[in-house]
Amino acid sequence: MKKLERKRVDKQLKKERKKEKIYKKNFSYENYNNKKTISFSGFLKTIVKSIFHIISFPFRVILKILVKLIKRLKFSITFKISVSYLLLYITVILIVAAITTMGYSVYKLNQYKSDVMENDMDKITSSFPNMRKIESIADNDEIKSINIYDNYLNNIYSLKGYEHRYSKNIIVLLEKLINNKEYIFSSKFYYNNMEYYININYLVNDILSEAFRICIMIISSGAAGLFVFVPIVSRTSYKLIGPIKKMTEITKTITVNNINTRLDVKDTQDELKELSETFNEMMNRIEQGYKTQQQFVSDASHELRTPIAVIKGYVNMLDRWGKNDKDILEESINAIKNETDSMQDLIEKLLFIARSDKQSISFTKEDFKICEILFEIEKETCMIDTKHNFDFKFYDDASIYADKNRIKQAIRIFIENAIKFTPQNGYIKVLSYIDEDYYVIKVSDSGMGIEKKDLDKIFNRLYRAEQSRNKDVGGHGLGLSIAKIIILGHKGKIKVKSTVDKGSEFIILLPFLQKIS
Repeated sequence: MKKLERKRVDKQLKKERKKEKIYKKNFSYENYNNKKTISFSGFLKTIVKSIFHIISFPFRVILKILVKLIKRLKFSITFKISVSYLLLYITVILIVAAITTMGYSVYKLNQYKSDVMENDMDKITSSFPNMRKIESIADNDEIKSINIYDNYLNNIYSLKGYEHRYSKNIIVLLEKLINNKEYIFSSKFYYNNMEYYININYLVNDILSEAFRICIMIISSGAAGLFVFVPIVSRTSYKLIGPIKKMTEITKTITVNNINTRLDVKDTQDELKELSETFNEMMNRIEQGYKTQQQFVSDASHELRTPIAVIKGYVNMLDRWGKNDKDILEESINAIKNETDSMQDLIEKLLFIARSDKQSISFTKEDFKICEILFEIEKETCMIDTKHNFDFKFYDDASIYADKNRIKQAIRIFIENAIKFTPQNGYIKVLSYIDEDYYVIKVSDSGMGIEKKDLDKIFNRLYRAEQSRNKDVGGHGLGLSIAKIIILGHKGKIKVKSTVDKGSEFIILLPFLQKIS
């Protein structure tokens, strides 16, 4: 039994192994077929893509040409000018052809009218009412029809079977001339004291055909002239635009390192020369502004470097051996305070000027009497400075609309400037009065004065004349710049007079509302 059962199990295992082998063979065959199918479909896709590329190649080339043409239409001034001249040329040719054709047609019709039509008219009117004679006159291939009307414009006679209403209208005449190549000759005559009207229709094929040939000849000549005109226009356009291209190439090379580059105006003319000169003037202003900015940054750095160096020196001294020395400690603290105050003053002034550059300064304006702040300045100045001889005289008072604190700041700047550059026991005068539309404040001193070469620069930022640099005077060279911003911001004016070693005079003119007696 055991043997039989074992044989049965072995047979079953063999059958299962056979099935597994068959399944593996089928699975591998299906995979092969799938791969074969996939590779074949990929091959078909490649062929289709290749065929599509081949078929679409001409269209893609045409599309690229059209894109390039559109780009040239959009961006190429040379091409636009050439096309404009070409269109103008074609328009002129068409106008000349039309005018010549019309002129020739009118001339030939008038000639035909005087030579033939009026002669036929005389024969017809002299033969009227003998219709046979009229028929013999009309026995002409050029005459298409004759219509005679009574004084009420009723048709009483029609030759060759063409009966028309009487017409002397230019519109009808042109319509017949264009559509039927007929010219209607209209006139009137008298018979037995009765008024009659006549229309004679002439076929003018030959005249119109000849005029048309002349038109075709003119247009053909114009078309032939294009072969000469197009190269000339293209060359002229390039010559006109050439300087602009040179300008573009030069402007592309301008950077901070070669900001002094300028356009050449020798080869330019008319508007292009004016454009080049304007550009060069603009670059001069930019270069001057850039140099001024560089100088301003350099001077500001120099002004800040000194107090920082002083503070650092005292801090190092305290750090090394001055902590326990009361005198050195106090000296260092005072020096550091003074230098920080100087730095703060400089930074505030720089910020004020920066806000002015951005046009973000706001003045708190109000109505007040100008002498109020002048008396305050007089009192404060005399308290602070006792080394100079001051003379304050305020002859007039006026009401002005301004920022009270800023105006006071500006006037004090001029007085402080006079104090700095006037030796001890020198004279400083402050006068005020009304002169026409302005309230005048005049600050004059007997100081060192200003040289002529420096007069135009004293209001520049951080600028100090050589005399002030050689003297041991304070300041950063920003006071007059700030005063100018304030005065001009109130629609005022500043005038300066100065003589070296004799003194200076600053005149402030402020608009006022009304005089106060």
